[in-house]
Amino acid sequence: MTFPPVSAGEESPVWNGGAFIRTGQSTRVLAYEVGESGWSDELTELHENATESGAHFIDVASRGHAVNELKRTLGTKPVSIMEVGCSAGHLLADMRRSLPNATLTGGDYTLGTLVKLGEKMPGIPLVRFNLADSPLPPDTYDAMVLLNVLEHIEDDVAATKHIARMLKPGGVAVIEVPAGPELFDDYDRQLQHFRRYTLPGICGVIERAGLVVERRNYLGALIYPAFYFAKKLSQSRPRSASEREQHVANAIGATSRFNAIGHAIMLLEETIGRAVTFPRGIRCVVTARKPL
Repeated sequence: MTFPPVSAGEESPVWNGGAFIRTGQSTRVLAYEVGESGWSDELTELHENATESGAHFIDVASRGHAVNELKRTLGTKPVSIMEVGCSAGHLLADMRRSLPNATLTGGDYTLGTLVKLGEKMPGIPLVRFNLADSPLPPDTYDAMVLLNVLEHIEDDVAATKHIARMLKPGGVAVIEVPAGPELFDDYDRQLQHFRRYTLPGICGVIERAGLVVERRNYLGALIYPAFYFAKKLSQSRPRSASEREQHVANAIGATSRFNAIGHAIMLLEETIGRAVTFPRGIRCVVTARKPL
């Protein structure tokens, strides 16, 4: 796998299986220059603390869906997969267990998050870059996974075009974004979302990037009524900027208390979702392919 030079005049860095060698020095994270972003190390820590380190039933279902789609589309042949927005590395860990023939790469905007992840997950190259202005080469990956990333990027069309560019011909993109533009509230503002999506809306973004949508559905359809009520209640009680962080932590923590029931509901939903497309849900999930 080839990575471009970080600065003009440098040679291309080399991944040696444990670190990048750049200008004769070893570095665990290959860090390209980035601009402004809708995410931060502090938001990663907030989400991790509130969700019990990735154990929240929605996040578990989200990662399970992504892994199942990768298995379905890629089979068992050796492949290269990049996760954009790898954060604390929960999906990377799931993919390492479930896709033993895959060569994994983790990408994120926040350097501190990647440095911490590098200490926990040796052997996986980690790259800091801005997806909307990606320096990474074309036709590189058999699959790319983005779970709740595009909503943090102002120019989501440009970002998705880079996904299409970096995929090999025939490569697969598994993309998830929050659903329901009408439900945008203080939770979204605190997490620095630019938007929430409709399912046709995110499919339109993906198709404008030159990818072909193969599967589309909603995640969290069976708990959508409760979610809708909670979001509308939140919209009716606007909070100051100083109150939003605690609101987000409380909202995530409150649903985490129902994890056992939530896991059971999501397993039922997974079974139903194989046969039907839900009319509403908490998140949009789309699998698309780059034409040959």
